[in-house]
Amino acid sequence: MTWKRVATAAVLIPLAVGIVLWGSTPVLALAVALVTMLALFEYFALGEAIGHRAYRFWTATCALLIVYVQWLATVVRSGVFVGFASPSRMTWSMVRTFPRTEDAIFVFVLGIAAITLFTKRPLVETLPSAGTSASGLVLVAFPLSYAIRLHGSGTQGPGLLLFAMVIIWVGDTAAYFVGRSIGKHALAPHLSPKKTWEGTIASFVGSLIVAVVFARFMTVPLPHLLGMAAVGNVAGQVGDLLESAYKRSAGIKDSGSILPGHGGVLDRIDALILAIPVVWYYWILICAPRS
Repeated sequence: MTWKRVATAAVLIPLAVGIVLWGSTPVLALAVALVTMLALFEYFALGEAIGHRAYRFWTATCALLIVYVQWLATVVRSGVFVGFASPSRMTWSMVRTFPRTEDAIFVFVLGIAAITLFTKRPLVETLPSAGTSASGLVLVAFPLSYAIRLHGSGTQGPGLLLFAMVIIWVGDTAAYFVGRSIGKHALAPHLSPKKTWEGTIASFVGSLIVAVVFARFMTVPLPHLLGMAAVGNVAGQVGDLLESAYKRSAGIKDSGSILPGHGGVLDRIDALILAIPVVWYYWILICAPRS
């Protein structure tokens, strides 16, 4: 099984790094859209395992709308839309004409209302279908879309997104091998019996080491990189446990089988779903340069 994990990672990691570092934000947005669709439909399958059928087409449509709006937000922030040279030349009324993520979510709500009124599904499915659809949009598609915001957040954007991804990759690898070799104290046995405190600590330390390494190549001060690594790692481990809870609720070991040795797409990005938004907010609220 390990060789399959290594072979799959050897293909996917260079592809992901190439898109992040050398692809434009629109290209990154397309990649995020694809990953979001794959993860979202795996999430729907988890719901169907316990008899909760989502409104797949409508939820997927709104997820793509969120991806588009997040990309549009990076364009507006850069001030290159409709000929504006800089964000300072755009008034609040101008900016407000562009759709925002809350607008996309409200469109989703309106659609759910219409589907509920006109669907031919049995009435008993109404609440489970709406709940599974909404949770898929909020717990998978929406947070994952912040990869676009982070990538498009200026010259540091691609490096910051890669940083968020690497702290998770290194943290997961450290947790896997340390947990298997010396892990004895279960972290959350009711959610994921194989996760240990030893692996958790190794993951956290591994992410901090990544911050030290990245400090050699980025202009972000080391204390901020350490801070982002710390909160990003914690968020990532919470996301990992959260997805484990979803799977245990559905009685399923892996979210899918599309990635040999790794399971499904959702299995591979569960930590990134929370880590990327947390790194984004740390960057924007704490250490981003103010104009």
